[in-house]
Amino acid sequence: MKAVCSIFVLMYVAQNLSPSPPDSSARGWPRPPSCLRACDLSAPPVNARISVAGLVILRQRPGTAKGVIFITLEDETGVVNIIVWRHIYERFRRAVVAGRMLRVTGRMQRAHSVTHVLAEEIEDISPLLDQLLAEDTGRQMAAEARTETWDGRK
Repeated sequence: MKAVCSIFVLMYVAQNLSPSPPDSSARGWPRPPSCLRACDLSAPPVNARISVAGLVILRQRPGTAKGVIFITLEDETGVVNIIVWRHIYERFRRAVVAGRMLRVTGRMQRAHSVTHVLAEEIEDISPLLDQLLAEDTGRQMAAEARTETWDGRK
């Protein structure tokens, strides 16, 4: 979890962003194809098969949950709650345990104004995050070079 937190800090500091989630229209946020944003989860009907993607900000495996894992993903518009049943966890264990950025496909469930995605497939898309960080680092280095050039002219 520490790595994810430091990635957030790096992204916010590098782009001079507020603590709110990054805005995809302002930056090239890596959106995998066919994924809904968190803000659009109210549109599909209950039990619709959807895909969502985002940074893993929380993994929970309560002892009383009988092997169920709860994951919270954050995208550029908000958070998405994911429920991973034991048999799905066993199939996609590596992505669930090690993924920093996930794409989850599953059935949408709504209860008491809370929306969850019941995971059916989980894909580790962390390389997209690495691509975003590489682009941010390149932009930051270019900005520093411009600043140094400007300071050198004074």
